[in-house]
Amino acid sequence: MTASPADHALLRPRIVLPFLLTGMIWGSTWWVITDQIDGVPPSWSVAIRFAVATPAMFLLLLAMRRTLSIGKAGHWLALAIGVTQFCGNFNFVYRAELHLTSGIVAVLFTMLIVSNAVFGWWLLGQRITRNFVAGTLVALCGIGLLLWHEAGLNPLGGSIGLGIVWAVLGILCASIANVVQANPTGRSLPMVSLLAWAMLYGTIADFALAWWTAGPPVLPDRASFWLGIGWLALAGSVVTFPLHYTLVRQIGAGRAAYNGIVTVIVAMLLSTLFEDYRWTAWTGLGAVLSLCGLVIALRARTVPTPPLGSATLEKPA
Repeated sequence: MTASPADHALLRPRIVLPFLLTGMIWGSTWWVITDQIDGVPPSWSVAIRFAVATPAMFLLLLAMRRTLSIGKAGHWLALAIGVTQFCGNFNFVYRAELHLTSGIVAVLFTMLIVSNAVFGWWLLGQRITRNFVAGTLVALCGIGLLLWHEAGLNPLGGSIGLGIVWAVLGILCASIANVVQANPTGRSLPMVSLLAWAMLYGTIADFALAWWTAGPPVLPDRASFWLGIGWLALAGSVVTFPLHYTLVRQIGAGRAAYNGIVTVIVAMLLSTLFEDYRWTAWTGLGAVLSLCGLVIALRARTVPTPPLGSATLEKPA
């Protein structure tokens, strides 16, 4: 049975509430990560995070009475998502924050909008609409103002290039995972079931990478580290990923990535409260342009969601 176009309207609670919630939670995680890599190898911080998140995701699966069985094709898909999203993406992000400020990495990650749209077009046949292109261009102007101002306030050393490379690799990994989970195999599986197995495979890869790059586990005794692990694992992973990946299926990978704009605004508001970030006319204009671009892109019309087993297409505006 197919859904009507109205079912996917932007302002419907089923779309806007998880959209805003994931953006707000992920906005807080950029600030928390800075403490997670203070004296702890990034790979071990990631591995510990998902060692906590994975059992919680399986408990959520059982509480929701979803099946553990996802079939051979489902396990291959879960492995791909686990390696790209829950290993590659997070390891690259944590390393990027060793060289760049968290605000700059958060702003860079809004480029997920573009890569999601391109991969969605390439792998799933999701059309890139004129409204999406127009909204993205407006938003990118705003992002550019935010990035330019943030870079000016936080002069970076000679490792800025490496930080950007890590961030770009993280973006590509996240984007691939975002898109492939919405393929026919992924759409035929319960979201929580697929994510639980993907997190398990990602956690195994995290531990292998951490031991290979940093040796035996490093377990800090700081209360802030473990409180941060709890927030990142439960709120930042178990709560948000089922919501976000469901949005990818409902409104397309490109437009779902626009919660990155909400994430950046929240991250910068937290920086204002806790890191003495100073707003200016330029950053205010950048925030307004970003949000205006978000609205323009998300108001693009869509065709009805196709039955399971076929790709979602966006109708040209």
